Amino acid sequence: MTLTSFVLVGTIISFDDFLATVEFQTNPPVNGGASLAVMPVSAIPCKAVVGKKVYVVKYEEQDIPTISCEKPVSY
Repeated sequence: MTLTSFVLVGTIISFDDFLATVEFQTNPPVNGGASLAVMPVSAIPCKAVVGKKVYVVKYEEQDIPTISCEKPVSY
């Protein structure tokens, strides 16, 4: 069975000029907790900052998941 729709919430835990390490949590926690992904910084559509949230979303109709960033909080 292939997963056709999903939402992943990740936190950037480190990055350099080319790659970012993102920790993805599952909710509820299963199978040992978090997963790590090493992603090109160019795939993240915002400035890479340690602690920033990124979202990976795929709907059934999409061939390729969409990556988006946490919306800045304005006070």
